[in-house]
Amino acid sequence: MTPLGEILARRIAAEGPMRLDHYMAACLLDPRHGYYTTRDPFGRGGDFITAPEISQMFGEMLGLCLAQVWLDQGRPAPFTLAEIGPGRGTLMADVLRAIHAVPGMAEAAQVHLVEASHSLREVQRARLAGHDVTWHESVETLPEAPLYLLANEFFDALPIRQFQRAGALWAERQVGLAGEVLTPGLAPPTPYAALAPRLADTRDGDVVEICPAAPAIVTAIATRIARHGGVALVIDYGHWISLGDTFQALKDHAPCDPFAAPGEADLTAHVAFAPLAAAARAAGARTSAMTAQGVLLERLGITARAQGLAQRLSGEALESHIAAHRRLTHPEEMGQLFQTLAIFPPYAPLPPGFDEASD
Repeated sequence: MTPLGEILARRIAAEGPMRLDHYMAACLLDPRHGYYTTRDPFGRGGDFITAPEISQMFGEMLGLCLAQVWLDQGRPAPFTLAEIGPGRGTLMADVLRAIHAVPGMAEAAQVHLVEASHSLREVQRARLAGHDVTWHESVETLPEAPLYLLANEFFDALPIRQFQRAGALWAERQVGLAGEVLTPGLAPPTPYAALAPRLADTRDGDVVEICPAAPAIVTAIATRIARHGGVALVIDYGHWISLGDTFQALKDHAPCDPFAAPGEADLTAHVAFAPLAAAARAAGARTSAMTAQGVLLERLGITARAQGLAQRLSGEALESHIAAHRRLTHPEEMGQLFQTLAIFPPYAPLPPGFDEASD
């Protein structure tokens, strides 16, 4: 068992089974043994690869989307250019390069990164050398100013709670001990008022996941956007509503047992976009419809950009470039698995590439 696993086992032995969100938080963010606090997990040499690491085109397209919104909203200066969960800083670097093509935008941008991991902050600092960057522990400390924010594969890493339906009650997933081995189990069924609406669209045995931290984060973002202008672009894998067990672990680019080696694997769950949209609207902002990543990137012009870059390439570099374009956009790869949502002011036009919300 890993050092963190031994710590959690002692805690469970003393206090009883722990909630899944508490287990996830410990595995990912424990100050000494947490997954994100002890390593750089991104890229081909890590445990997983994100869209910005696949191709510069991803960040360029999102940068151009932000640029059009900035123009549509009257070129506010200065404005906050922010990212939550910025990984290695690759996405922000590509966005900053893209917006340099828009007169005045790069000069007006003040870069802010929300990053809890101090080891990743050092990676970001190196990647964004030459840029003036301010780091934050939380979105709550972002400036009260026009906010242009990116959240790529951020919400999937937030701790979740899982509930399994049992009649009109719900049994919460917990982590306990079987001998000396960490193992999942269920608490006794209990009524949960927050899940009462889900009795209409679930059956006995169905699993529903909720993310306790997500609404407050979206509220802080959307409040600034509603008050000062700007936009937030959320990109993640998920669905409109939660249904089914999506909790998973990844190590060395392959699935693994999420309870086998606490602190040594990435833990994630699919994002439910409906609660994010509801929180944004409650804070006074508008939202787009959930739009597939592949659709958004195609509408923003990724194919034309890919063709332009391809003219300079040959051999293996060209093959890799073509594969990257496909991976980002094709429905059988990231194009449909990943979904997007835009949060913007009620008075502003719909950001480019997105669909109008139906309600």
